[in-house]
Amino acid sequence: MTAATHSTLFPQVPDSADAVLEGLDPEQREVATALHGPVCVLAGAGTGKTRAITHRIAYGVRAGILPPSSVLAVTFTNRAAGEMRGRLRQLGAAGVQARTFHSAALRQLQYFWPKAVGGSMPRLVDRKIQLVADAAAACRIRLDRGELRDVTAEIEWSKVTQTVPADYPLAAAKAEREPPRAPAEIAQLYAAYEDLKRDRAVIDFEDVLLLTVAILQDRHDVAEQVRAQYQHFVVDEYQDVSPLQQRLLDLWLGERDDVCVVGDASQTIYSFTGATPDHLLDFRVRHPKATVVKLVRDYRSTPQVVHLANGLLSQARGRAADHRLELVSQRDPGPDPVYTEYTDEPAEAEGAAHRIRALLDSGVPASEIAVLYRTNAQSETYEQALADAGIPYQLRGAERFFDRPEVRKAGIALRGAARFGGNDSLLDEAVDLPSQVRAVLSGEGWTPQPPAGSGAVRERWESLAALVNLAQDFAAARPGATLGDLVAELDERAGAQHAPTVQGVTLASLHSAKGLEWDAVFLVGVAEGMMPISYARTDEQIEEERRLLYVGVTRARSHLHVSWALSRAPGGRPNRRPSRFLHGLRPGSGPGRTAAGASGSVRRGMSERAVAAPRRKQRAPARCRVCGRTLTDAGEMKLMRCEDCPSDMDEGLYERLREWRAVQARRSGQPDWCVFTDKTLVAIAEAVPDDAGELARIPGVGVRKLNRYGADVLAICAGQDPVSEDETD
Repeated sequence: MTAATHSTLFPQVPDSADAVLEGLDPEQREVATALHGPVCVLAGAGTGKTRAITHRIAYGVRAGILPPSSVLAVTFTNRAAGEMRGRLRQLGAAGVQARTFHSAALRQLQYFWPKAVGGSMPRLVDRKIQLVADAAAACRIRLDRGELRDVTAEIEWSKVTQTVPADYPLAAAKAEREPPRAPAEIAQLYAAYEDLKRDRAVIDFEDVLLLTVAILQDRHDVAEQVRAQYQHFVVDEYQDVSPLQQRLLDLWLGERDDVCVVGDASQTIYSFTGATPDHLLDFRVRHPKATVVKLVRDYRSTPQVVHLANGLLSQARGRAADHRLELVSQRDPGPDPVYTEYTDEPAEAEGAAHRIRALLDSGVPASEIAVLYRTNAQSETYEQALADAGIPYQLRGAERFFDRPEVRKAGIALRGAARFGGNDSLLDEAVDLPSQVRAVLSGEGWTPQPPAGSGAVRERWESLAALVNLAQDFAAARPGATLGDLVAELDERAGAQHAPTVQGVTLASLHSAKGLEWDAVFLVGVAEGMMPISYARTDEQIEEERRLLYVGVTRARSHLHVSWALSRAPGGRPNRRPSRFLHGLRPGSGPGRTAAGASGSVRRGMSERAVAAPRRKQRAPARCRVCGRTLTDAGEMKLMRCEDCPSDMDEGLYERLREWRAVQARRSGQPDWCVFTDKTLVAIAEAVPDDAGELARIPGVGVRKLNRYGADVLAICAGQDPVSEDETD
């Protein structure tokens, strides 16, 4: 959840330029009034950097100093650009262009291509991995799925660092990269990939920047036309700029220096894509007369969270660490961070679900809770644990709010009601905008009370409820607003991907959590090998992992839970250690800065779980039932065999189980996987259990599911009808 959605959704537009400055702290006000020449804003996490730069633009526009059409604000994600546009609109500065680097470049490329190159612009490919696969086939190099993904990443890195195929081996060695294949092979694949694109007349995402740069370099008239249009530039998240993006910014600027950059070197976490904080750290070298403002007042997090964040950076090394910002919390004290050690990863997920349930019961909304992990592969364990606990969740990076089918249908219904509402009997008794929206959406499945369960039915209801709540906020902020006004607002938000809040715990990787914040954050898997990740070997790679953990810590407003597991699987060897980054910060971890107020020792997850549920028996290591190898992957453990080992699954039984699962899911209003995941069904269809004991030994069939579904599953395995078959849907 962003700071924008956490504050008032529809604030009143300031009535003057001076009113734009109201409520800013002294440093934010200094940013907002520095409207000329180069400006560098060093902004720590939670210090209101977006607030400062949007108020700067709005103040300049409202004061008549910055013509709206002359300002170009660029950032790195569509969500961030959409949020910036939304804030500028609320401040009365509509008309300012706020885009990503790629969006701004693509717009210019499409406009100038006929003039600068001639003909129609090549087609832009959404995903380049198939092209990389074709290039590998042309080179007679066999790549598995993982290598395909990694080679694609190497090509992307090469292009944003402006490295041509012939120079790749030397550039990769200099950058201390560890390519998935021999550097010469990567260079060969890269060259073949570029040849294929030319042959097929297509371009990729990075080509958009490269071609725009080429046109601006080669065509002086085009460059001057762009510079005549845009005279004032703002760059957010400047620590993430790649050499190619910096080159594009330089060409936009020309000989001018009217640019405001905002960033924090301690939040550089995308160097694997070519991002570097050097441009931020060298800004004052390139612009000796730059105005430099530091934002260190943290309005997001409690002193306890801020203390841990500062402690993490106090141990950092390297150039970025030399420029770290010491945050100062502006909030009242809150609870201490909680550190918990678990025996294995499933126990850690169950422990997180147990604590989340306690937070929900205490009144913390599900939308204000997040579980953050290092890799996306960790999500499945937490999805299962939350589903088992009946806790709704949403995956960060999953389907966007305005793309959901129920939201699209609701939009059509609202648009129709706005146009023809006078003939709609549903609206006869609706006296105001919120009641009109409730009446319309009641026809789409919204009800005053949420449905039971946490599955698909509940998710659809949550989407519609978010629209109802948005209508209430909109009407409160704009008395007299009509249904047509709300539809226009929804269209604006859809274009900006500025979604209303949806109830559900967020599951996200640390990288995708950048720029977001929640009341409660669970940092899970904070163990050596995962944080820092095992393949981080150089000093700079280790420091980037530390910065990634710092980003995770600073996402929390009040409640912060840090946990790790001693082994990956139940019964595995407990040979994992908590992350080195926590040394001296968590209780009992040796000398150094200890988290504020922390005392005693790290909590043990198993003993805590035993209070809430019977203690689980220690299991022997999971082994493949085909080859006998010890299993550590969660998916393989569910199958009880290696992915590559042959399957003896009863296909007919598997299909009958799938059909039965769909019926059960429909009855309970849950997604299919909340009943049993596909891999659990495969394992059942392979094992064909004869009794409850055999069924219980299949991973994914816990006590609760055994009691609820065991009779049905055993009946189907025996070729009989499910016990619940005679129930009505």
